[in-house]
Amino acid sequence: MDRRKALKNVAFLLGTALSSSTIGVLFENFTLPEDEKNQVSFSGTDEEILAEFADIIIPTTKLSPGAKAAGVGTFIPMMIRDCYPPAMQHTFASGLKEMESKAMQDYNKNFLSLADDQKQKLVGDLRKDTIDKKLPYSFFTIARDLTLLGYFSSEIGCTQAREYLPIPGKYDGNAEYKPGQKAWAT
Repeated sequence: MDRRKALKNVAFLLGTALSSSTIGVLFENFTLPEDEKNQVSFSGTDEEILAEFADIIIPTTKLSPGAKAAGVGTFIPMMIRDCYPPAMQHTFASGLKEMESKAMQDYNKNFLSLADDQKQKLVGDLRKDTIDKKLPYSFFTIARDLTLLGYFSSEIGCTQAREYLPIPGKYDGNAEYKPGQKAWAT
């Protein structure tokens, strides 16, 4: 199975967890014409910021590594450049800059220099603003959706965050779950 098909399958499984704009991008616009790709660029620092953002959404726990360990910080910019229409690429890039500006305004530090609780508060504020403004898509919703998609399509997400059987047996649609058991990887 190629990566694009795997991403579509994961997006389908996460359907209710992803925004309609992300579902639309993945199922309708998954392949952009070459002249619409790469309308924005991301630096290594931007990828670090996105990795930290993603780790707030899916942190490391005692059961599995988080989104940062799964490489979501590099996954998000690749998806933005290659799959999202130009308007959404620019919205995302502007939102990333605005988040960095808000960190400077609120804490007089760049996002990467913030303490963990400050980062969490800042991301929580972004989430609240997105909900309050009822935006169809924003930096927060796109970054959150791509964090989920990137994590659950990564090796870590499939083999450590969920139950994984490398050599599957027969299909059992009525398999019992034990209390605390992880969901099965597909």
